Amino acid sequence: MDMNVSLNGLELKNPVMTASGTFGFGLEFAPYGDLEQLGGLVAKGISLKPREGNPMPRIAETPCGMLNAIGIQNPGVEDFVTKALPALKNRDVAVLANLYACDAEEFGELAAVLADEDGIAALEVNVSCPNVKEGGIAFGQDPAQITRVTEAVKKKAPGKHVMVKLSPNVTDIAVCAKAAAEGGADSLSLINTLSGMAVDVRKRAPRIANVIAGLSGPAIKPVALRCVYQAVQAVDIPVVGMGGIASAEDALEFILVGAHAVQVGTANFLRPDFAFGLAKEMESLLKSIGATSLEEFRGSLQLPL
Repeated sequence: MDMNVSLNGLELKNPVMTASGTFGFGLEFAPYGDLEQLGGLVAKGISLKPREGNPMPRIAETPCGMLNAIGIQNPGVEDFVTKALPALKNRDVAVLANLYACDAEEFGELAAVLADEDGIAALEVNVSCPNVKEGGIAFGQDPAQITRVTEAVKKKAPGKHVMVKLSPNVTDIAVCAKAAAEGGADSLSLINTLSGMAVDVRKRAPRIANVIAGLSGPAIKPVALRCVYQAVQAVDIPVVGMGGIASAEDALEFILVGAHAVQVGTANFLRPDFAFGLAKEMESLLKSIGATSLEEFRGSLQLPL
């Protein structure tokens, strides 16, 4: 079965991508599988300058997922371009750079650095991180800011596919999806984590030093499916779904509600080899349930009359 996916000019050999912040720069996971089995690889978030991230502890396990408040720890774009990217660019996998900045101008400046890097297939614009004090979710909750940031990135990197990553921590995801499309986004990815917290009753203290963190994992999949479904109805650009995917059936649920592709996140921490075989598992499941193609199955959800 043909599992190729076309995301508005971004060609993927299959619909499985890895989510930013859960897969390092990709090379860290090479011992667990062949990176070329992936449709796409989204590198961890990068900023213009290096960031140390938030203080420890930054991760806490929950009954159905994980809380994290890493805070975009990264070595900066120059380090990414000179060290990680050369080791990735000759591999047959689409590499997406995930961008973080504190304002639209800085997003544009960061995009300009990557605009001519031929090892980068697309830019994923993070307007949805809940774990930073500047930018992040503040952009993602303001449709005007989403449009402004998207326009800034498109202007400085006109030759790059621009994917905008949306937050679920909003009143109306459709409004945010339309704002990104109006800014010139080529595609959308959603959802980022849900804001949450965990506390220790014995220590009478939060389990995360940042107090508020982002919840991911199976607990958020119903929210993610709803957001993807609503975004698909709102815009005519491709949508990439993510949030709690831990099996081929989970992934196909996102395709069924209209997503063109999926990203695997928290599952990478439990099974570092999981994403590598997911496309094959999705293909087998599609055949077993009588689907004739990925294209035919996409968006074929039958609603009650």
